[in-house]
Amino acid sequence: MADEADDLAIRRRWAETWRKAAPALEEIRRRELKLTDTQEAIRQIFGDGALPDLPPASATSGLVEQQALFARLRAKMKRQ
Repeated sequence: MADEADDLAIRRRWAETWRKAAPALEEIRRRELKLTDTQEAIRQIFGDGALPDLPPASATSGLVEQQALFARLRAKMKRQ
């Protein structure tokens, strides 16, 4: 019974350690994602011929442009 109690205490400490570390780990993850050059990473993994020459990455996600496209398509469909 003491072994089970010790095991449970160890698991709880382990869980608490990860819970406390989570915010710092999330901040590291976010910072690394912001700093990652995806095109360069793909070139490093697959070689220079893996990607066609692409324009520089946009500072936006493209959501505004996508919504504008959807609005134009809706308007076109209404006219038909």
